[in-house]
Amino acid sequence: MEATLCPKPHFVVIPWPATSHMIPIVDIGCLLAAHGAAVTIITTPSSSQLVQSRVDRAGQGSAGVTVTAIPFPGAEAGLPDGCERTDHIPSPDLVPNFFVATARFGEAVARHCRRLPTATAAHPRPSCVVAGMCHTWAHGVARELGAPCFIFHGFCAFALLCCEYLNTHRPHEAVGSPDELFDLPALPPFEFRFARRQLPIHFQPSSSIPEDRHRELRKFELAVDGIVVNSFEELEHGSVSRLAAATGKAVLSVGPVSLCGAAAPPSLLDSRANSDDARLCMAWLDAKRADSVLYVSFGSAGRMPPAQLIQLGLALVSCPWPVLWVIKGADTLPDDVNEWLQRNTDGSGLPESQCLALRGWAPQVAILEHPAVGGFLTHCGWGSTLESVAAGVPMATWPFSAEQFLNEKLIVHVLGIGLSVGVTKPTESVLTGAKDGGGKADADVGMEQVKQALDMLMDGGADGEARKTKAKELKAKSKTALEHGGSSYMNLEKLIQFGA
Repeated sequence: MEATLCPKPHFVVIPWPATSHMIPIVDIGCLLAAHGAAVTIITTPSSSQLVQSRVDRAGQGSAGVTVTAIPFPGAEAGLPDGCERTDHIPSPDLVPNFFVATARFGEAVARHCRRLPTATAAHPRPSCVVAGMCHTWAHGVARELGAPCFIFHGFCAFALLCCEYLNTHRPHEAVGSPDELFDLPALPPFEFRFARRQLPIHFQPSSSIPEDRHRELRKFELAVDGIVVNSFEELEHGSVSRLAAATGKAVLSVGPVSLCGAAAPPSLLDSRANSDDARLCMAWLDAKRADSVLYVSFGSAGRMPPAQLIQLGLALVSCPWPVLWVIKGADTLPDDVNEWLQRNTDGSGLPESQCLALRGWAPQVAILEHPAVGGFLTHCGWGSTLESVAAGVPMATWPFSAEQFLNEKLIVHVLGIGLSVGVTKPTESVLTGAKDGGGKADADVGMEQVKQALDMLMDGGADGEARKTKAKELKAKSKTALEHGGSSYMNLEKLIQFGA
């Protein structure tokens, strides 16, 4: 009887509006609901369908999740209609406008939270806020509610530890050029060297994001009560405890969160997983031998310059093994590149084809978990990296931007489950200030360099077998982490207690 009188904790989850950030934080909300919390996920109208489909994917565990859409003031901030995620920003000139709009969105979120009812068992008042990294206003909303506030960056603990070292010691500011290497000794005894251009955008001397927004992010990081990480403690060689010591914050690893929908029946999976393209893709994989397929994808926002895409394509179509290649932004490619793709790749899923090219979305978790997939060429986005870890698939690394060069070091040098293609420069984008999104850039990596790395990934002899063995070991540990009594399970319980 006593338990029924005590309202369950109520988490308000506010995703940062970028697809790669939204998916894992929504999964975190579903995991909190599965642990008994009430969860309200606040998003924008154009993103509500994506969020709701992700909630539905979690099945019965998401019964306590409510998705609330609040109008995004894009038009009044000077943004084109429908521009409600960073993926939609058409030019660097509009990036400051987007941040203005998200600040005004925060004002609307605050008004909404004030109208939420007082605490009852059926409708508990918000008791904890989990916000995406650039929603710097969320701390004020949480304090107004008298609730703790946690930040979710979308980064792993190792990358956050590197960022904390950079913020504290500033070694990148002593170099003479963007390509000069410097030491970043964030995780002894491992030794890491980076060029400044390889660091996350808030450590660059300039970008399309206004400098005051970077300062606001740092203030937000210092003000919050804790950090939620999509990872598991056994993965990152003590990075979690080191990050907690360095920041003085609670650091809770609660992943891999992509596993939260693993037990959901097919009828509740993301509707796109039942699309014709998804079925075509899985049928093509069914026709391939175990561990024979190379999967290639560079994330929800990965756009490779046409010249570089051709060099990659030349390597892929000459591979001796089947290739499943996901190409984002194909509708913006020059005609000659699209013609080359049509001539050299298969888009219809013929069972005998060697290079299936999918344009747009692909069911990545299902692809990585398919027994035919033996390697993954990835941009090292943390969501994709952790999905590969959870599936036990070794990786070849091709970092694009953000914290991805940091993740590459973890994958290759700390975990030993990948090898580097050898990319040294980031791919330009709207957020870095590239006027054409980087589309006119030359190819930095040639066909032969790509082929050499992929040969080592798919048929790397003793080293390749060692990578596969380590990947399989981490796959088992990732699943154990979310099971009852596992490290991520217990950290979710700790997070629940913050909201109790």
